[in-house]
Amino acid sequence: MKVLVLFDMARRIGPDESLSMRALRKDEAKPTEADVITCLRALGHDVEMLPVYDQVGEMMKRIEAFAPDVVFNLCESFFLDRSHEPNVPALLDLMKIRYTGAGPESLLLCKDKALAKKVLAFHKIRVAGFVVSTRTRPIRKLQRFRFPAFVKPLGEESSDGIAKASYSRTEEEALDRARFIHESMDRDALIEEYIEGRELTVSVLGNKRPLALPPREIFFGAADGTSPRFTTRRAKWDDAYRKKWGIKNGPAAPLPNGTADRLARTARMAYRILKIRGLARLDVRLTEDGKVNVIEVNPNPSLARSDDFAMSAAEAGLSYEALIQRILDNAMR
Repeated sequence: MKVLVLFDMARRIGPDESLSMRALRKDEAKPTEADVITCLRALGHDVEMLPVYDQVGEMMKRIEAFAPDVVFNLCESFFLDRSHEPNVPALLDLMKIRYTGAGPESLLLCKDKALAKKVLAFHKIRVAGFVVSTRTRPIRKLQRFRFPAFVKPLGEESSDGIAKASYSRTEEEALDRARFIHESMDRDALIEEYIEGRELTVSVLGNKRPLALPPREIFFGAADGTSPRFTTRRAKWDDAYRKKWGIKNGPAAPLPNGTADRLARTARMAYRILKIRGLARLDVRLTEDGKVNVIEVNPNPSLARSDDFAMSAAEAGLSYEALIQRILDNAMR
């Protein structure tokens, strides 16, 4: 097939500038894009790259000129703004171009973490209690709130804005952290009840009949056993920090009887409720008494070979090449 790989950049790419796989992996810090493009070419597809920064007209011209059978959409922002992510598949819909991954409806739903939680809670999926503090009307008092709390930006991803200070034992700490998010990040803040438990991810693949892949777990290794355990930005992306504290991602440790099925059912249900297609990853907390709590739902998760989604697919017997081809096939359907 003719496959156009669409991805965002932090700068404008010159008309005569070419991006090598080395540049994507190293200089541009785009391992997912490099892995996907390399894999697509190895599968025999006719592949072109379309890096996007802020030029809508140029993007449309390139799509029309190449006339792809399908766009492999890896675009997470436009003009360095993640809130514009849903607009990219919306444009592809208007152009009647097939593309991989989620559509604009599910991206809009999931980007507003509070709205997604309300929808899931309406359908009896367990989520933490929460309130939203906005920049224009910051919360002054937390009434009938169970502490400890966890405070994070409402619309950010990749653990941006999450640090040790996100864990708040008191109202004062929670409101201070929310104020920090308002002032330093210019974002609304989600203040939710902190749920103690194992931190798991469940990946889902497919369209009308989605497949829940084997769960993965984040192991916190050398961290102080009395400290709260959650994934900060450093714990997710800083290799030296992860090595120092023994933080690792891997197949979930043995689960209580029936828990794996419950995780899979919850993941598939959330996937359908939030109108996701293609692929997604759920972040969940499993409490000591076996309750599954959905923390976040992430359509179009990272797809590098070493990321949780691809590793979970491998545990299910899908090689990386088979996974990428299945994502393409789902888009064609």
